[in-house]
Amino acid sequence: MAQANLTFVTEFLLIAFTEHPERALPLFLLFLFIYLTTLLGNLGMIAVIRADRRLHTPMYFLLSHLSFMDICYSSVTVPQTMAVLLQHGAALSYARCAAQFFLFTFFGSIDCYLLALMAYDRYVAVCQPLLYVSIMTQGTRLGFVAGAYLAGLSSASVRTISAFTLSFCGSNEIDFIFCDLPPLLKLTCGDSYTQEVVIIVFAIFVIPACMVVILVSYLFIVVAIMKIPSVGGRAKTFSTCASHLTAVSLFFGTLIFMYLRDNSGQSSEKDRVVSVFYTTVIPMLNPLIYSLRNKEVKDALRKMLNRARLS
Repeated sequence: MAQANLTFVTEFLLIAFTEHPERALPLFLLFLFIYLTTLLGNLGMIAVIRADRRLHTPMYFLLSHLSFMDICYSSVTVPQTMAVLLQHGAALSYARCAAQFFLFTFFGSIDCYLLALMAYDRYVAVCQPLLYVSIMTQGTRLGFVAGAYLAGLSSASVRTISAFTLSFCGSNEIDFIFCDLPPLLKLTCGDSYTQEVVIIVFAIFVIPACMVVILVSYLFIVVAIMKIPSVGGRAKTFSTCASHLTAVSLFFGTLIFMYLRDNSGQSSEKDRVVSVFYTTVIPMLNPLIYSLRNKEVKDALRKMLNRARLS
């Protein structure tokens, strides 16, 4: 009888940040600024890498794909957040919510794989420098990127199918900035054990598996650096990895907090702050991290700006 009285959800209502209408316009302008900065920064990074032949290396090839993923990743969520702020809430159909969840998972998974591949690239460059050219060939890097895209597609497909074969009933309000897994699980009813196990298994496969690759790569890198006799040599070698380590720490730190923890008793406000950071702020910061801490990128950017000024 109780099951018969349940109203099943056919659309979802995003209500994040609507409890304070007076903050809507300032927050909208802030998100707009961050989104435009993200687009300009990542498009600029791709343009610089394409324009300067010195950056036509495996590391920067992977970085250009990471910048492209950051544009896509941010575009799935930030415009939706701005619409919620302007309209004081936004209704999403079941299909549109599923599509947003799929795209977010797809681009986010590829981001994880690319960061892991970049760690492996640094391992080869530092630990096997004489074999670097023969290992990281054009065919190898193309295969790596194709594998990352295919793995992201399979992961996103399985997670989306598992999530949206759950039964949603009762309230359709999502106190979040987009259709993500933690807030969706709060709306489920009935037996969802099998689907949740599949979702968790794939989360464990993507995030911890990539972290293992990164940690093992950097373990070998640290050992190799410690064998360098001069302090200057150690500092110079480590500097080639500093930007990547910063990006990895920011991205995986927030993902671990969001997905690999017990969600019971957690506040929606804290989840929203973390989600804004990894969907909005990190894609904006990545171009800054790789440009401000990287002499090669700064030189290439300076060269491109001088060329544009003279033309």
